[in-house]
Amino acid sequence: MKILLLGVGMQGKAALYDLVNSPDVSQIIAADINYDSLREYADQLQTPKLKTVKLDVRDDQAVIKEMRQVQAVIILLSQEFRENLVKLAIESGIHLIETSYSLPAYEDLGIAAKTKDLSILPECGLDPGIDLVLAGRAIREFDLVRALHVYGTGVPEPEAANNPIKYKISWTFAGVLGAYQRPVRMLKGGQVVDLSPIEMFDKSNIHMVDMEGLGLMEAYYNGDAVKFLDIFGIKDTTTDTGRYSLRWPGHAEFWTKMVGLGFLADEPVRVGGHEISPRQFVHDLLSPQLQYEENERDIAAIRVVVEGMKDGQSKRVIYQMIDRRDLDTGLMAMQRTVGFTASIGAQMILRGDIKQRGLLTPIHDIPSDIFIAELEKRGVQIQRQEKEIP
Repeated sequence: MKILLLGVGMQGKAALYDLVNSPDVSQIIAADINYDSLREYADQLQTPKLKTVKLDVRDDQAVIKEMRQVQAVIILLSQEFRENLVKLAIESGIHLIETSYSLPAYEDLGIAAKTKDLSILPECGLDPGIDLVLAGRAIREFDLVRALHVYGTGVPEPEAANNPIKYKISWTFAGVLGAYQRPVRMLKGGQVVDLSPIEMFDKSNIHMVDMEGLGLMEAYYNGDAVKFLDIFGIKDTTTDTGRYSLRWPGHAEFWTKMVGLGFLADEPVRVGGHEISPRQFVHDLLSPQLQYEENERDIAAIRVVVEGMKDGQSKRVIYQMIDRRDLDTGLMAMQRTVGFTASIGAQMILRGDIKQRGLLTPIHDIPSDIFIAELEKRGVQIQRQEKEIP
């Protein structure tokens, strides 16, 4: 297998580590505009199958040159580059894997990819990614689905949750703050309910979840859960659905005040003669205070709860994934569960485990048995529970 990795930041380092340690991968090209950081990490991996390149992905011809040397490309870059890189991958005749939500433009690009016998696999990370595979797997166990609830989190383990908000950064903090401003859509009692960002953290919209192995965590709604019902094929029977983030207790109480006071607004305010975005101020003030120490571990977790009818019985099936930072490699749980997953997706396509072509979704197109086995090889454990509902 010959694979190009574009973007070797936090998640990219984990993807690169996994590719280097995968025997089936014979050649890796890792490219980033920040070459010194890339080279420093590559030197730690010490493998002859890795080539490093300084690359500006805005240079189409330079990107195509690298793409034409491989069979697949993994994209771990910001959204602004993604659509063009998909076009270049199709032009270069290679498969593409990325970890972010599929873009509307991918529909037509998927058709073009299919005519060239290529796979475009977005949403192949943690959330989205592992959550979608586990949800799809759980749903297929039922004859009829009535409820689907999906939880995700990235938090410090209790010993490292030692600041006033019990949170540290294992992902882009700008993305976290942006998510706190994202409108919510869920289904409750068969009715679509929309929540504004200020309502998202209200006590009436928070519930507690007892995560096995972690204890009680608070859950708040995060994003649009309703749009997935059609993709999952359960739109006509489901009466309740939600997507949630999990945090240690007290997190929502803090952020509801911050949102209510306008601290996460984008519109600049004038301070001392300067125009300053409140959200940017919060980002720049808190980021240095929310970093992990070298001996501290983060936790990444996914919990999928599906309720419905199975063999004439009303049942609940729960899939749960929990991972922690590997202090030996230094890789955070968030890095492992995003980067490793992208690497697994690329290798499953090239190995023939994923046979579909065109625009794919982890929900239907990633064989869950093989996928879970690959995660477990890397120390990422998946648990399953099944209970009858009286």
